[in-house]
Amino acid sequence: MAHMKRIVAPGSWSIERKVSTYSPATAPGPHNAGALPIAVWMRDHMNLARNMKEVKQILHDRQVVVNGRICTDPHIGIGVFDIISFPAIGKHYIMLLDKRGRFAASEVDAEAAKIRLSKIRNKTTLPGGKVQLNLLFGANLVADNSYRPKDSVVLKLGVDSDTRFEITDHFPYAVGNVAMVVGGQHSGRVARIREMIPVQGSVPNRVSLEELSTGEVFETIEPYIFMVGREEPSLGIWGITV
Repeated sequence: MAHMKRIVAPGSWSIERKVSTYSPATAPGPHNAGALPIAVWMRDHMNLARNMKEVKQILHDRQVVVNGRICTDPHIGIGVFDIISFPAIGKHYIMLLDKRGRFAASEVDAEAAKIRLSKIRNKTTLPGGKVQLNLLFGANLVADNSYRPKDSVVLKLGVDSDTRFEITDHFPYAVGNVAMVVGGQHSGRVARIREMIPVQGSVPNRVSLEELSTGEVFETIEPYIFMVGREEPSLGIWGITV
């Protein structure tokens, strides 16, 4: 599907509904169908292009880098903690969610754009006993068995001759560690995990958290948890303050 009607676009896209009938749709790729197409972000959010023709020209000229790889598809989806760079103009951005669950980009410096925070979706055992980490944004890498699903890792993106997907830090999914909520009514909140609450059946487990800035205690479901630090949040690497 190359396009969709604007009126049914996800609320997280935060686009005007009545300026035209259609909007680019998200192509199958590293994120789900609710991910924001890079064409929509460039045109409607960042005003880097006035129309789809200009978006396609910029992408065709290989001027856009997503997570360390050149992007040429205007429909490819971008999601939380993706790094988008424009080397020709020296601009770099990290994709986040605001408190209303809408996509919002924050500008970062060139050093911060060389690494990415990634959540481990699951693990696979390869022939020979090697362990493969399957990450939430579609990538995978071979590592040791000390990492667990729902943990987060900080990866090098292979910029400036760095080793691509080398792990530089690790934030375990554990009580006392710090997480960001990336879905539901508590989107964008950074909080410390107080308790993990198992739920019987197919309903997701729940997690009790205490927000760092206000001390408020709230609950959300486990899939919305994205680890961002241990005793303290490590988001300052990307210039994000809590």
